Amino acid sequence: MAATFRRHTLAGQMLVLQLGIVVVVLLAVAAVSLAQSEATFKRVEGRRVGALAEQLAATPLVRSQLTQPAPLAALAPLVNSTQTQSGVTSVTIADADGRIVSSTNPTVIGDRLPRGSGAVAGRGWSGPLTLHGSRELAAQVPVLGARKENVGELLGTVMIGEADPTVWQRLSGASSFLLAYLGIASGLGVAGSWLLARRVKRQTFGLEPREIAGLAEHREAMLYGIAEGVIALDPQHRLTLVNEMGRRLLDLPEDCVGQSLDALGIEGRLRDVLAGATADADQRPDEVVIRRGRVLVMNRMTVTKDDRLLGSVTTLRDRTELARLEREIGSFRSSSELLRAQAHEFANQLHTISGLIQIGEQDEVVRYIRALNRRRQSLDVTLSRRVRDTAVAALLTAKASQAAERKVSLRISDDTALDRLEPEDAADVATVVGNLVDNAVDAAAQDGWVEVGLRQDASSVEIVVRDSGPGVAPELAREVFAHGFTTKAARQGERGIGLALTRVVCERHGGEISVTNTPDGAMFTARMTVSHLSEAVAEGAPR
Repeated sequence: MAATFRRHTLAGQMLVLQLGIVVVVLLAVAAVSLAQSEATFKRVEGRRVGALAEQLAATPLVRSQLTQPAPLAALAPLVNSTQTQSGVTSVTIADADGRIVSSTNPTVIGDRLPRGSGAVAGRGWSGPLTLHGSRELAAQVPVLGARKENVGELLGTVMIGEADPTVWQRLSGASSFLLAYLGIASGLGVAGSWLLARRVKRQTFGLEPREIAGLAEHREAMLYGIAEGVIALDPQHRLTLVNEMGRRLLDLPEDCVGQSLDALGIEGRLRDVLAGATADADQRPDEVVIRRGRVLVMNRMTVTKDDRLLGSVTTLRDRTELARLEREIGSFRSSSELLRAQAHEFANQLHTISGLIQIGEQDEVVRYIRALNRRRQSLDVTLSRRVRDTAVAALLTAKASQAAERKVSLRISDDTALDRLEPEDAADVATVVGNLVDNAVDAAAQDGWVEVGLRQDASSVEIVVRDSGPGVAPELAREVFAHGFTTKAARQGERGIGLALTRVVCERHGGEISVTNTPDGAMFTARMTVSHLSEAVAEGAPR
């Protein structure tokens, strides 16, 4: 039995519902028409039967015969002619005692005249009255004497009644075109219901309610089960969908769906990426955005159908953990880069020494070796005297070798002074210095220079990196950290996590980073709150 049971389709349900609505509307129209017809009947026919009753009561024949012992023979022709001429249902005449003396219905002669609700003897009355099993609209008018001897005396009562029309008679009498109107309305309702059902089925791609519900459940499970954030916007930049991960990454309230980006307080770089207002968005779909200490990589896709813009869908990936891992391996990467750069440098120096020996220039070999020794000692002495933290010193040594390979001079400012730091703080300072130096070397290019300055006080470190490059455009200087681009990425659309990571590290330490232009080039200034090792620990630590 369960196998033979067939559920109604969505289109069928819509059709049945619309047909039900049409039937209800038609019944309401019919009820209103009946009410209007009944009101019209009472008003028009009530006046007519009242006027006929008054006219008949004022007839001299009626007055004179009601004073006679046997008025039936004289009044019967008058009663019948009144009914025939006016077309009323009944005409009845009663004497002063209320007994019927003449009527169009001979069977009631001798009976008492029925009184309507609220009727008073000697006064006119009209209203509905049940006569002999049928309901009529009746008017009762007293017959008063007009002779001198009986002026104003109640001689009897005249009653004229009109039968209430049936429902069918009222509907047909309400309007000559009512049935046609109802038929047309029924046809239009059925046709409209069928078209609406087809349209709904087409818009739902032929899916039934249970299938739509299943798709919605699957969508919810998929959206809330993935590890990436998903946020959808309509063309007016209102949120139409966001999963739990996306809400958490953007710190959105639970009732954010349906609100606009402006209402949610989303502005700046994040709003530009979500709204697709960034430059070259099509050529660079992955965008790096800083959101409350998180490094987010966002990918925005425009959604269209039939050349109609439906909105956009943006995925968010949290790269803060990746940035943390990169910071942790920064010191190891710096050491390996130092070894590679030094190996390359030493190979070149050995080739030079070998060549001088082969051509017999022993004195030149000695002078060359002494010059190399003085330069190395100068750099080592400068770093060891001014930068006492070994991790940062090793990083600067590696960056100096890398810069030398690219024909860029890396120098340490005269006012540089940095003590030993806690290992975690030293790693963060090295990350900031490494990123800023990399950007500065890229900007300085060949035959340029980069200057690094490290200054500290009791609880903070200030890092200043200057270069001889072209500087940073004013509009980029205001946005470069919010965008999360390195200066090289800002020019070429390549890397995109250098300054983003630098800003995150600085903000984590309660600091900040800024960039300004100088006559020589760009100057990046970063400030961080750090912890210094105690003097005893610093003295006993290996160098």
